Amino acid sequence: MRDALMRLLEPPIEALGYELVDIEFAQAGRGGVLRIFIDRPVGDALGSITVEDCARVSHTVSEVLEVDDPIKGHYTLEVSSPGFDRILRKRAHFERFLGERIAAELKLPINGRKRFVGVLKAMTDDSILVDVDGQEHTLPLERIQKARLRPE
Repeated sequence: MRDALMRLLEPPIEALGYELVDIEFAQAGRGGVLRIFIDRPVGDALGSITVEDCARVSHTVSEVLEVDDPIKGHYTLEVSSPGFDRILRKRAHFERFLGERIAAELKLPINGRKRFVGVLKAMTDDSILVDVDGQEHTLPLERIQKARLRPE
């Protein structure tokens, strides 16, 4: 469902001038909560996401969801900024945060290890280089299950 919602909502959110960072859907009681995380595109000089930005996106997304009705039943829609520990999902996210501290978890281990927390040092066409306590690890993008900024 997450991927289908990403495909459905990314175009209208980008048309408003924002980046769709991630989507979460959590069951809660008789319904659920659909959380949409937005940010400004790389190079946008307007600064952080505001409450007005979230309201604007929420209004547009509500209209799209009403028409397409991809989620059955009752749910609450929440739109917010990605936060200080934002998810890194796309190649552009990793490029944007080179030099920052990240946490990455792999789908399959490399040398018996699945979790890496360190500084994102570099990118190649198909991998990232993470410095974990002075030791560099090359992590193929296709094997990354999830990654987030991990400020100290």
